[in-house]
Amino acid sequence: MSITSSSRLRDAILSSQAAIAARHPAHFKPVWHSQVTPALIAAGVIAMFVAGLIYLGFTFDMITRGGNQLLVILGVMLPPTPETMARFLLYLEQLAETLGMAFLGTLGAALLAFPFSFLAARNVVPNWIIHILSRRFLDTIRGVDTLIWALIWINVVGLGPFAGVLAIICSDFGALGKLFSEAIEAIDRKSVEGVLSSGGSDVEAVRFGMLPQVLPVMLSQLLYFFESNTRSATIIGIVGAGGIGLSLSEMIRTLEWQQVSFIILMLLITVSAIDYASTRLRMAIIGPRAV
Repeated sequence: MSITSSSRLRDAILSSQAAIAARHPAHFKPVWHSQVTPALIAAGVIAMFVAGLIYLGFTFDMITRGGNQLLVILGVMLPPTPETMARFLLYLEQLAETLGMAFLGTLGAALLAFPFSFLAARNVVPNWIIHILSRRFLDTIRGVDTLIWALIWINVVGLGPFAGVLAIICSDFGALGKLFSEAIEAIDRKSVEGVLSSGGSDVEAVRFGMLPQVLPVMLSQLLYFFESNTRSATIIGIVGAGGIGLSLSEMIRTLEWQQVSFIILMLLITVSAIDYASTRLRMAIIGPRAV
């Protein structure tokens, strides 16, 4: 098509658009609220952010001094070293303890959340009272942070990894119960109805109609929580729940920054390895299209 033909076609389209706008002016009026509302929301968010900084006492001088101090600390953290082979073996043992806490805590929470999630699912238990009570119970458990649960269980069972495992179980029980119940509510009812229409019982409908749909999703969520709980187990170890978090806290208090960086490096390598393995397992369970 030549340049002249393209220009004529463009003029024809513009003239027809102008004619349509002249015949139907109400439909071509600018909708101001669709442009003003996003701008007002953005301005409100920015104003809240600035007000929050002012209320909390943040200043540019504070940020500048903090950034300089961070650069100094990063400088003294190099090179990462455990200093002695004995400390390296100790860190490895504590890292294994941290992984054990994360694994047992995640598995224990999943075993508790799996049956309870059916009570919280609206399409399994139609009784609205049971549904609401189950959801509110999960929300209550989930509303308490893992660190708070760790402090509670340390006072109950004493210091050590057992308190950490119990803290992770309590924290993840609420979160996994909520996610599992939502996965159950999102299933396709056709497979369940097919089992029931062929003479199957309610239990068989759950076993053959629901579980094949929700188990891959649940397992994927479980793998993610195990990876996340590896980091959580480090944090709760700082308050005395065992694991490598205890050594990390001690090294920070004594300003042994090279050993701090070595522990952090070990944690980064471990989390990266778990993330890689979890991704591979999720691909094997759900399929590459769901990753």
